Amino acid sequence: MKKSEKIKGKEKVANRKQLYRKAGIAGGAIVIVAAIILFVLFNPFVARTGDTVLVYYTGTLDNGTVFDSNMNGTPISFTIGDGRLLAGFEDTVNGMGANETRTVHIPAAQAYGLYQNDLVHVVNRSMFPANLSLVPGEKYSSTRASDGATSVFTVLAMNTSTVTIDENHALAGQNLTFTIKLVSFTKK
Repeated sequence: MKKSEKIKGKEKVANRKQLYRKAGIAGGAIVIVAAIILFVLFNPFVARTGDTVLVYYTGTLDNGTVFDSNMNGTPISFTIGDGRLLAGFEDTVNGMGANETRTVHIPAAQAYGLYQNDLVHVVNRSMFPANLSLVPGEKYSSTRASDGATSVFTVLAMNTSTVTIDENHALAGQNLTFTIKLVSFTKK
């Protein structure tokens, strides 16, 4: 065997070893990335869609006014993804661990919607039972006989013949900020 053939053989062996080393590093990186993805998706230490959670929260308006809180009461229970609560609220709890606290800002359009002037109506007083004492500023509800749908409204003003009602949600047009603390969760 010629000397040049021996050198070429050694180079091939060295190249093959380098190729194996690179393949090993790439394979190890793929395994690590896959493990991270699986841990993020199936992490047993955080709440995910379908899990039932217990949370404390405080809801505030842009001016700092607290509109709702259960911090000194009983935590609320809900299942993430069931749509019972505002989507932004549920999305924030998704991925939280026990005793973790997060704050989320939900714009009005994604909370209870923008205030709609066309939901303010002047109606005849005769549409209400005669024995019902309407009070401006109070909320009332009515159920349609035709389909059983319930409407909630606030009485804005009234006189002997008409009542001005507002069917907007009380928080319509308001940006909301929630500070949420996850107490515990049960996996689905």
